Amino acid sequence: MSFKARFPALALSGLALAGLACSMLTQPAAGPAPTAAPIVVTQVVVVAATPAPGEAPSQPAVAPALTITSSEEEALVALYERVNPAVVSITVITPEGPAAGSGWLYDAEGHIVTNQHVVEGAASIEVDFASGFKTRAEVVGVDPDADLAVIKVDELPEGVQPLPVGDSDAVKVGQRAVAIGNPFRRAGTMTLGIISGLGRTLDGNRTAPGGGSFSAPDILQTDAPINPGNSGGPLLNLSGEVIGVNRAISTDSGVSSGVGYAIASNTVRQIVPYLIQDGRFIYPYLGISSLPEVTLELQEQLGLTEAKGTYVTNVTAGAPADRAGLRADSSALTAASFAGDGDLIIGVDGREVRVFGDLMSYLVNNTRPGQEITLTVIRAGQQLDLPLTLGERP
Repeated sequence: MSFKARFPALALSGLALAGLACSMLTQPAAGPAPTAAPIVVTQVVVVAATPAPGEAPSQPAVAPALTITSSEEEALVALYERVNPAVVSITVITPEGPAAGSGWLYDAEGHIVTNQHVVEGAASIEVDFASGFKTRAEVVGVDPDADLAVIKVDELPEGVQPLPVGDSDAVKVGQRAVAIGNPFRRAGTMTLGIISGLGRTLDGNRTAPGGGSFSAPDILQTDAPINPGNSGGPLLNLSGEVIGVNRAISTDSGVSSGVGYAIASNTVRQIVPYLIQDGRFIYPYLGISSLPEVTLELQEQLGLTEAKGTYVTNVTAGAPADRAGLRADSSALTAASFAGDGDLIIGVDGREVRVFGDLMSYLVNNTRPGQEITLTVIRAGQQLDLPLTLGERP
């Protein structure tokens, strides 16, 4: 069965095809991998705290980053030797046949982070470490909206250390990005590129009530080659910190075209502890549909001074946004022009919202259901602050 048949394409505006970076078990020919002289790197130990009953789930302490004092080539060799022992190859047996993906060790208790689509429908899961140690794993929790999953192994190879999770808010376009994973069943493959874009949005893997999908925000774009089998593996900075979880590629052929996507590490920080503790993550919920960005045409129609914000096109009856008095444009989405009577969201809790993804990233990474937020909107030319109590995403 082909890669495209096993994993349906993701529809992305302006892109020919986006596919999940998980592979069926194919064996392309390849020559011997190059070797490099070893460099001694101090191991970093991450200790995970156990939450007390009733407390919010804890996160493993962020380990100190590697100190980069040599050339980039030496730094990359050192990074690989430090990180690769904690990157795993995942083989999943499903009713549709075997498939492969990647993952990485999150804590000393044996929790491994990967993608939800990697383990979906798994009858059995095999985890292979770089040391040659192989073991079975069980699914602990999944989040199809962000495409994250946590699996657990009962035993770890001697000396393997969890990977430190970095701050994706500090990531900048142009900085180096390193992917390590299991593309085409080639375990321990390392690829290098840069961060190409920030704040991208992808569809989740779950159908929302009424059709469509909930959005997964805060996606990093990279040109580090990501191919089928890289799904779930870490995207790293040069200090060896995880800044993203590789998820999907945009491609016409099923292989890397230089446009790859990774779930930002701050989303991982928010969601993974809940997957470990509760088996799922409950998202905050507004209950709106809105435009991903304000076009110049819409700016002119609404008489705005800037083309920024996210324009509300629908408010779900009875949802938190409805109770807060948020207004949607009264025209149909297919209308030639908007009526102009909807709210334009330009801020949340004092933070600027330039596009829809800014709003969603803030909500997912910083808020919980039941929390009160303040939306700043433009309504009929006037700026208003609307308090809103978040609900739970259905």
